[in-house]
Amino acid sequence: MSSKKQAIFISSLVILWYSSNIGVLLLNKFLLSNYGFRFPIFLTMCHMSACAILSYVSIVFLKIVPLQTLKSRSQFVKIATLGIVFCGSVVGGNISLRYLAVSFNQAVGATTPFFTALFAYLATLKREAWVTYAALVPVVTGVVIASGEFLGSWQGEPSFHFFGFVMCISATAARAFKSVLQGILLSSDGEKLNSMNLLLYMSPIAILVLLPAALIMEPNVVEVTLSLGREHKFMWLLLLVNSVMAYSANLTNFLVTKHTSALTLQVLGNAKGAVAVVISILLFKNPVTVIGIGGYMITVMGVVAYGEAKRRFR
Repeated sequence: MSSKKQAIFISSLVILWYSSNIGVLLLNKFLLSNYGFRFPIFLTMCHMSACAILSYVSIVFLKIVPLQTLKSRSQFVKIATLGIVFCGSVVGGNISLRYLAVSFNQAVGATTPFFTALFAYLATLKREAWVTYAALVPVVTGVVIASGEFLGSWQGEPSFHFFGFVMCISATAARAFKSVLQGILLSSDGEKLNSMNLLLYMSPIAILVLLPAALIMEPNVVEVTLSLGREHKFMWLLLLVNSVMAYSANLTNFLVTKHTSALTLQVLGNAKGAVAVVISILLFKNPVTVIGIGGYMITVMGVVAYGEAKRRFR
């Protein structure tokens, strides 16, 4: 593939990834806010169920890609670890939200690229150029500034809770570790799996972890979901569309990692937040501040600088 065609292909993947993720975000907000469906763990389990079913249909029946079998116990353990770490990041993030303000949670989550760079170095001993690491500073700083109440959370306000902070840091590190592990599974010659097969094997493991977590942390989820389904006739359709879009988001997430890198994925993820804010403002007329807009502009400029540094110092 020529460099121009490769650039167009990767750009298309990123656009599809952005569209799927932002679509899931908007539908999640609509379900959780308008319908009183306040069960994020169960919703994640629905997403992973759709991923398992659609991956199986795409591979076994539609023959989009060949079915790949697991070749070793080590390969299965890596995939299982990927699924468990993913679930841990989701559960940790949800627990932290019980104790921390959302803005502070987002500010801590902005440090994900730092953890990704750390884990990528520890796993591969491959370092980027110092200019590339320097480009991460405005990316993280911009999101921290845009989070708004970050400084207030450190000034003794009730929104800061030590246990919640520990869980939030743990969830952020888990997301970064998942991203690095995912990149290794997709690129290792000895245990290489294409994106759809990896999703096929990881999804059932995630479901097995999320199911007991949902029943324990969201004990009335079944009763409330059935009640909401009878009360709102379009809820099941919204839940289905939301889950299908989650499959698209996960698939494109894997593809972007495969054709770029784990660190690039996380940096683009921060820029995706800026895009989501713009779309949210246009759709919902959300009030914004000059500081918030400035923060996301810094993030976007950091992403541009990171991409240029990767290109020049590859």
